[in-house]
Amino acid sequence: MQTSLITGLDSPQGIAISGSDLFVTNFPLGTVGEYTTWATANASLITGLSSPQGVAVSGSDVFVTNNFTGTIGEYTTSGETVNASLITGLHGPVGIVVSGSDLFVANDSGGTIGAYTTSGATVNASLITGLSGPIGLALVSEPSIALLFSAGIVGLALRRRCP
Repeated sequence: MQTSLITGLDSPQGIAISGSDLFVTNFPLGTVGEYTTWATANASLITGLSSPQGVAVSGSDVFVTNNFTGTIGEYTTSGETVNASLITGLHGPVGIVVSGSDLFVANDSGGTIGAYTTSGATVNASLITGLSGPIGLALVSEPSIALLFSAGIVGLALRRRCP
């Protein structure tokens, strides 16, 4: 049994999975690394970030929260910058999930979850308010939501019908 799939990380905060690739944020280094289940593909795939915490992948797009600057950047899975400031004016973005053409972002400092499009348009910056330091989000199917509610793990969920 392998106990350490990935080593050498410095305060990893977020992880996203796409096929056999893992994308991991390195908070103090300001990077996102790409890994496979067997090896490091590129430990500094995306660089120059500002306290990255959350990461989400959709197709060939990688969305990263920059906690310090209050932005969401968009990159390709090969590390190219699409738009380093796709979404701005956030208050401590930490968690992010993508669902179709929608992004949901947890703002730690603002106590909110906002909804945006993957092209950067604001749908509702305060979709959910009054939270105390939300730090993560997960996208789950409806049967999973029911299970999490019944287990007392989730007190709040965004419900979306997936094809």
